[in-house]
Amino acid sequence: MKTLILALDQGTTSSRAILFDKQGTIRAIAQKEFRQLYPKPGWVEHDPTEIWSSQGSVAREAMLSIDATPHDIAAIGITNQRETTIIWDRTSGKPIYPAIVWQDRRTAALCSELSANGHANRIREKTGLVMDAYFSGTKIKWILDEVPGARARAENGELAFGTVDSWLLWKLTGGKVHATDVSNASRTLLFNLHTLQWDPEILSLLDIPLSLLPEIRSNSEVFGYATALDMPEVPIAGMAGDQQSALFGQMCTTPGMAKNTYGTGCFMLMNTGTKIVPSNNNLLTTVAWQIQGQTHYALEGSVFIAGAAVQWLRDGLKMISASGETESLAATVPDTEGVVLVPAFTGLGAPHWHPHARGTIFGITRGTTDAHIARATLESIALQTWDVLKAMEMDAGMPIVELRVDGGATVNQLLMQFQADILGVDVIRPKEIETTALGAAYLAGLAVGFWSSTNEIASLEKTDTRFKAVMADAKKQQKLKEWQKAVQAVLAWST
Repeated sequence: MKTLILALDQGTTSSRAILFDKQGTIRAIAQKEFRQLYPKPGWVEHDPTEIWSSQGSVAREAMLSIDATPHDIAAIGITNQRETTIIWDRTSGKPIYPAIVWQDRRTAALCSELSANGHANRIREKTGLVMDAYFSGTKIKWILDEVPGARARAENGELAFGTVDSWLLWKLTGGKVHATDVSNASRTLLFNLHTLQWDPEILSLLDIPLSLLPEIRSNSEVFGYATALDMPEVPIAGMAGDQQSALFGQMCTTPGMAKNTYGTGCFMLMNTGTKIVPSNNNLLTTVAWQIQGQTHYALEGSVFIAGAAVQWLRDGLKMISASGETESLAATVPDTEGVVLVPAFTGLGAPHWHPHARGTIFGITRGTTDAHIARATLESIALQTWDVLKAMEMDAGMPIVELRVDGGATVNQLLMQFQADILGVDVIRPKEIETTALGAAYLAGLAVGFWSSTNEIASLEKTDTRFKAVMADAKKQQKLKEWQKAVQAVLAWST
């Protein structure tokens, strides 16, 4: 009897494996952090072999922890950090360069050049994305241009490109399957939202051969079998980029429903149904998912630095020894006393899209303490989310009446209450905050009949806490005024 779904959740700072049962309850979880490489200012890299080894090891660890065998696993779902770019040799399976992470800014100048040459609007019409170093397309071009012999090998069909989902799928299937799903494909800058295929015009512009790219598939189907984990009978049956997976895991299946994931960055998505909604407010239009031939789209606002700002307090400033200490430290003061942190460590994402912005702290006095800075750090996560939500409401032409939240930082009560206060809407935290992995599990389970329908899955939902706004309006407006002044100052300084 197959009683479990294995979700592989490959994130920016760690790899996790989670086993879910038919009730959507976690039965086992294992996690392993891996190295973050910063070879130059603004550059961020990962070792693809470390991504794979960490993901394989936590899958085995999770199964061993409850004595699960391959016979217990109905299917595997994959969800992943998006846009991160890997190119490998099709014969040896070895990467030709480290993975260039979504946060990496090395192609910012190329993006500026493409925009200056008039390509940004056309690319946006086709892909729904802004011309930014965030996405995979310019990273691919950089590797082909900079790694000796790479372009010739790519044109000869010797190399394969993939975002992390494709890399894991390739490794899991022993090199038998080179594919991606529509949600990950839509984050590459190479995917046409209207045709749901790789776009020849953009490939030509960036000088990227089609033979390098993976086959595009739906989010819920059998991609291949996990021979590399000694599970040759277990299908890999679901795949989605982490934010789309979280949207599905939160069961935001009706147009207008929105969720925000608090991880390394912050990512808000609103389901717009089967309609492509272009953004007039610097958000992204992206694929949400494709299931049984029907494609849903979403509006997305991406904040680059959220939980990573807390990691900076821990690793950079040494204010805390563990991320969980931030809440207790921040709670020792009732307010930031005018301190505002803009955590633009890798530029500003939506709705500003300023790659050269840098992190700045305003309002420091002789009385400022580590507690004020910790509180300002937490508030910056919620304030960046306010920027995105307001842009999303304008694009959608409707108010967001509640926000579903997930991700590691949602355990922080102070942050969640401040988020509700500053947005002025209910913030709903589910009982199961691992909704990114849960979404991948649901997609995989649907493909193999583990769950019969999205209606059955929706019946499993459980709310943990509903945070309601209680802050006085005058204080809220003061906070927003200070934040907006700080952001404008950062943008002015960075120009």
